[in-house]
Amino acid sequence: MILAIDQGTTGTLCLVVDDELRVHGRAYAELPQHFPRPGWVEHDPEEIWASVLAAAQAAGAAYDTVAITNQRETTILWDRCTGKPVAPAIVWQDRRTAERCRELDAELIRAKTGLVPDPYFSATKLEWLRREHRGRDLAFGTVDSWLVWKLTGGELHVTDATNASRTLLVNLETLDWDDELLELFGVDRELLPRIVRSTDAVGEGELLGRTVSIRGIAGDQQAALYGQGCHAAGAGKATYGTGSFVLVHSGDDASAPPHGLLKTAAADGYALEGAVLVAGAAVQWLRDGLGLIADASETEHLARSVDSTDGVHFVPALAGLGSPWWDADARGTITGITRGTTTAHLARAALEAIVHQVVDVVDALPQRLQALRADGGATANRFLMQVQADLLQLPVEVAAERETTALGAAALAAGRGARVPVERTYEPGIGADEAAARRAAWSEALRRARTDPYL
Repeated sequence: MILAIDQGTTGTLCLVVDDELRVHGRAYAELPQHFPRPGWVEHDPEEIWASVLAAAQAAGAAYDTVAITNQRETTILWDRCTGKPVAPAIVWQDRRTAERCRELDAELIRAKTGLVPDPYFSATKLEWLRREHRGRDLAFGTVDSWLVWKLTGGELHVTDATNASRTLLVNLETLDWDDELLELFGVDRELLPRIVRSTDAVGEGELLGRTVSIRGIAGDQQAALYGQGCHAAGAGKATYGTGSFVLVHSGDDASAPPHGLLKTAAADGYALEGAVLVAGAAVQWLRDGLGLIADASETEHLARSVDSTDGVHFVPALAGLGSPWWDADARGTITGITRGTTTAHLARAALEAIVHQVVDVVDALPQRLQALRADGGATANRFLMQVQADLLQLPVEVAAERETTALGAAALAAGRGARVPVERTYEPGIGADEAAARRAAWSEALRRARTDPYL
């Protein structure tokens, strides 16, 4: 039996599954985020570990193997001797290094890493932490490294290739730390974890008094790609969570990506990626920031209660804009408000914003998809999925198990490539002309949010 740990931005999910990927137990534990300054987003690494322990304890069923998938790019620095973090983890959404990123050679970064110089990635976060904390005998890792370290009592300091490829420190062709990039960011190799393959048996650890084998590690989006059965070039999926991430398998092609997109290591090759930084987080902001809703599930009923947004557009650039714009200084906007604007219009605008951002990414792909496979918690929102099909003008195939990310990690541990079955397919319900008109209105709202609307 396999315990699949899906450590995410707002919480940790644990699934207990067998080698056939049948689920025997599941549990979820929330994880607080901390916002000490505008644009800063942090976690307490010990709270990350506590959420893993809580979810694993509550999942129930027995297991002998642990697989790990995780929020990517989030940067942790700890003391090798004590195992204690020297600072809060800097979360992938954090924008504190935007000015530093503007100084970097975008073409060098793109050619070597397949990425863009953006605060989203780990290297400038690590650079910032090292400037603030100059102690010796420190260890750097993304969340997967931290969890393996905790599971093994500090015996193993590793990361897998999918997570390493998101740091701006790895050469995408060799999938190894790159000396030129390490020099650029002032990173010593002694800080870095050993890179392993996603399918490797990493070693043994202990969880809640139980000896476990650690096998199957991948960043959350690559795990979802694997779980969705996207193993051949051209197969693509979108995961709807705190952000939304579109990945399309590109086989063994490690060449630089088209403008606006990323190239990243997949669990079994490479993938093109479009990263929408704020998706479900926009709904979370309506709930926690504005107090307009008590629960995210309310948005579907609210959105259906009105015929349209009535001209309201919400561009949720709450952490800048990701793919395909990569505008770290963009700020969120809500336009078209009148005295007649209600909570329902804002809720619908938030859901449609998620859809539009995914369409922006799909439109940037070099080849048109035949269908979009979808997973993640927000796929339970049928209004959202129907509008996604409408504006993509493509079928949207929703996975029967929404937690495809965790199942993907379990599949890596089990050595299986099975695809999670489709629960429901949404077909476009409007014509191309109407979809184009709605897209044009979104593009105008987006232009107002961007720092340079003409790029």
